[in-house]
Amino acid sequence: MKIITLVLAITMTALLSANANHHEEKKSNYRHVVCFKFKEDATPAQIKSIEKGFAALPSKIDTVTDFEWGTDLSPEKKAKGFTHCFIVTFADKAGLDVYIPHEAHQAFVKELRPILDDAFVFDFVAK
Repeated sequence: MKIITLVLAITMTALLSANANHHEEKKSNYRHVVCFKFKEDATPAQIKSIEKGFAALPSKIDTVTDFEWGTDLSPEKKAKGFTHCFIVTFADKAGLDVYIPHEAHQAFVKELRPILDDAFVFDFVAK
């Protein structure tokens, strides 16, 4: 009976430890959230080019570990004119520090600026 209790205790400890380590790994993800509001005279073709350009950055900058984007679908209508949201994930803040000045990102920003009315940027560590 003592052996079974010991085996169960070791197993539970291992499972809890594995779960804690998994949680710690997830917490280290650094998220870079960017929302865009385009100028009224921005054409659909220009906006499509920005969508494609942003989506291409992960293949050009190796510190990007994940990338998602979408357009506002909220029925609450509180987006204040922001139509696009992009979420770029890095392993840590050092990944963002490589990303921001990277020549591919800077070229993208140069293309974006003429049609951008406003941007909202929010960085956080995923919990």
